[in-house]
Order: sequence, then C-alpha cells, then structure tokens
Amino acid sequence: MTVQRMDNIGVVVDDLPAAIAFFRELGLELEGEASVGGSEVDCLVGLDGVRCDLAVVRTPDGHGRLELMKFHTPAATTAEPNAPVNALGIRRIMFAVEDIEDVLARLRSHGAELMGELVRYEDSHRLCYIRGPEGIIVALAENLD
Repeated sequence: MTVQRMDNIGVVVDDLPAAIAFFRELGLELEGEASVGGSEVDCLVGLDGVRCDLAVVRTPDGHGRLELMKFHTPAATTAEPNAPVNALGIRRIMFAVEDIEDVLARLRSHGAELMGELVRYEDSHRLCYIRGPEGIIVALAENLD
C-alpha cells in the first residue's frame, strides 16, 4: 500500500481569523498556527516570495484536518466567487455532526448560509449544504441511527 492516510485539505482564505472562528464553532480544534515563507517554501509550492500565515484545525477524533492559509505574498488569486456545487474542482467538505439544527444555528452567527434545504435522506441521515467563509461549501450530516 502506498497511501497511509489523508493528512489534510488545504483551503486558501482571505480572512484567517474568521475562518478559524467558523471551524472552531463547528467543533474543530485549533491544532496550531504558523507563518511560513522563504526559499524552501517557494520551491515547494512553485511560487516566488511566499509569505503565508496558516492554521491547522482538526476534528475532535484527531483524524481529519484542514490547513487554512492566508497568502500575503504573492497575493491570492480568486476563483469564481460562490461557485455552484457542480463546478469543477474540490467543491465541499463534509462533517458528521450530532445535532444538525444546533450546528446550523451556531454557524449562522458566523455568516453561514443554507444553500438549499435541510433534508431527511431515507431514515438514515439529515443533510444540508451551507456556504461558509470565503464561499467554502460545507456539508453537514446527522446520523439518525
């Protein structure tokens, strides 16, 4: 086997403190923050003059991580704002939650917007898609078993 695990998903944001607050409200834990730059980083990512602040947040079980990155230089390029869920590329991040309505209420105070409706999928799950900071699509799933 060549893959041991998926370590993290990188998400570029403009407002790092707001993104951290949003994902902490969701229940992720702040693992650490750092500033990176220099020739090694430039070589790694294929850009010149990188100066980036980042934060790693993890799920309570310790298995899932997001690396939230704010690029100061070079300036971040923009993707299509509020791209629909069927646009090419990574479109959403899904989290299993215990009380989906409580989570929705808490995330709305951080600017989250419900994209469609909260739905019941058969007798197994309640699901919804929300748009979080920077237009990130976050799916929430509550297991009904």
